[in-house]
Order: sequence, then structure tokens, then C-alpha cells
Amino acid sequence: MTVRRRCSKIQCYFFALVSINFIVPKMKIGPYKLPNNLVLAPMAGVTDRPFRQLCKTLGAGMAVSEMVSSNSLLWGSKKTQRRADHTGEVEPRIVQIAGADPRMMAEAARYNQDRGAQIIDINMGCPAKKVCNVMAGSALLQHEDLVKRILDAVVGAVDIPVTLKFRTGWDKQHKNALSIARIAEQSGIQALALHGRTRACQYKGNAEYETIRQVKKLVSIPVIANGDIDSPEKAKEVLDYTNADGIMVGRAAQGRPWIFREIDHYLATGKKLPEPGIAEVRDIMLGHLKTLYEFYGEFTGVRVARKHISWYSKGQTGGAKFRHTINRVETKHQQLSLIKQFFEQLANGEVLAA
Repeated sequence: MTVRRRCSKIQCYFFALVSINFIVPKMKIGPYKLPNNLVLAPMAGVTDRPFRQLCKTLGAGMAVSEMVSSNSLLWGSKKTQRRADHTGEVEPRIVQIAGADPRMMAEAARYNQDRGAQIIDINMGCPAKKVCNVMAGSALLQHEDLVKRILDAVVGAVDIPVTLKFRTGWDKQHKNALSIARIAEQSGIQALALHGRTRACQYKGNAEYETIRQVKKLVSIPVIANGDIDSPEKAKEVLDYTNADGIMVGRAAQGRPWIFREIDHYLATGKKLPEPGIAEVRDIMLGHLKTLYEFYGEFTGVRVARKHISWYSKGQTGGAKFRHTINRVETKHQQLSLIKQFFEQLANGEVLAA
């Protein structure tokens, strides 16, 4: 009897240890406790409300809006209003703002808070020339004094959490992520998302995670690792190496929004989910397109849908020929008809490689 009780306790302890290995920590930003530590990265022209909602449905714990300009002259434009539209979106609602003037950035933060934003994210990571040429985005990393003034102004302007997305530096000779992280924490920033590349690297080469690891050791606020995370295995590898609180997925979610449930499952169990079948990919795609048509209207929705259709069909047999055909149609009915036809042929093995 004694031996049986002892074995039972040992077994319970062993299984407890196994379970601990696969506990996925939940991240908290301000009052918001996220369902997991997986974040959809902000991407211009991609992370509109329909895509954010879809990724949250498929496992993302948080999704950041497209970048909104701090220039008040643009706030009335249809594009800016769409980017800040969070109607019906699963909380927390996060708006990313960009600019180089502390006063304007503070005003933009207040404006978006008044319109329902629950978290303000500051963009100091965008490497695009048109953004950097006006000293916004990652160009700000060259001027730490200005970084501090912007962060102080935005944090002081709102009553909601403020986060920061940035890069490791301007170029490999001027990497100052540690200094920026220290400034951010002192300014009251409540979480950091760090892309493991400099501005000069753009999206070329491999992301480096050593700097993210060093930033995590330096600050006490949550740190989210970003860059080249394109599989469940890579997500775990990055989390283990950097000890980051969460990971941010960007380009790998384009055409694969289910990557979040795959990562979530793998981190929780150590096992991989099977890839979605043809029918499920079709259904996810059709549901996504329906929300795009509703959000943008048919004319713009059809055009926005083209890039998503291209991403969803990437790697599918006959995908190139299908994309060439569907990119020429002008109505949602034509798009939907061609998609259903293409996936029906895929399911029946009738599509030939182009």
C-alpha cells in the first residue's frame, strides 16, 4: 500500500512537470489580459479590421491596426477612418500611430482614444522610405532625444496603455535598441515589440534575436519578439532563446491566418496540428472575402481581395494560372465563382500545374 501511494505521488509529480513545460504564459498589457501571447503585427494595407478579426478568430491573442498618420489633415480621409474602424472587434482594440512631432502624436493618441482605441501603439519600426523621409517610423531611432519627447507626450496625453514597436537600430553600425528600451520603460510605455533587424536591413537577411534577448533582460515590461517567425517550431525556438513574453507574426500570416492556432497548439502541447484541408482553406478564404466586400464595398473590396486571394492560393497546384485569371475580374460574383470552381477542381484533383 505504501509503495502504491508513493508511486502515485511520483507519477503525479512527473505529469505535473510535463504539463508545466507546455504552459503558455498569458500576457497582460495594462488592464488587458490576453488569451495567449501571440500577436498579429501591424502591416499597412493588410491588417484592416476584417483581417484582424479573422486572425483573432483563428488564435491570435492580439492584433494591431494598420499605421494611422498623426497628421490631423488626414483624419477625415476615408482611408484613415477605415484604419481606425474597430466596430465589433474583439478587445483589446489597438491603433498604431506614426509621426515625428510630439504634439501631433499626442493629439493623434487622444483622437483615437476618443474613438474607441483601448491601446495606442507607436510606430518606430517602419523602414519604408516615404515614412523615414519625413523622420517617422524607424528614422526616429537616430534621435533618442526626440524618441523620449514623443513617448513622454503620447503617454501623458491618454488614459490608456501605450506600447512601442521598434527595430534594433538604424543600421548595423548604430544599434541602440537597449537605449531605446530603457527610455521607453522610463517614459511609461507598457510593452515593447522589437523586430530583430535594423532599418537598413529592411526585411532582408535573417532576423537576429540576441538583441531581443538583451532587451528582455534589461526591462521589466513585456517584450514581444518579431521577425521571421513563420512556424510553430520557430515560435518556440524564439521564445526559448529570447525569453520574450510573446511573439509577433507578420508576413507569415498572409494567406495563412491559421498559423496562430497552429503555434498556440504547439506551444501548449508540443504537438503539431495538421495543415487545414482544401475545403477548410476555401471556407476561410470565402468568409474573409465576404467581410472585405462588406467593409470596403464591392468595388474596393474586390481589389483589396486580390492580394489575399494570391496569398491563399500560393503553393496550390495551378495557383499561378488561377491568379492570372482572377486578377482580371471586376465583380465579387466573378471572384467567388472562380474561387469555388478552383477549389472544387483541387479537391477532385483536376487542376494541372501551370
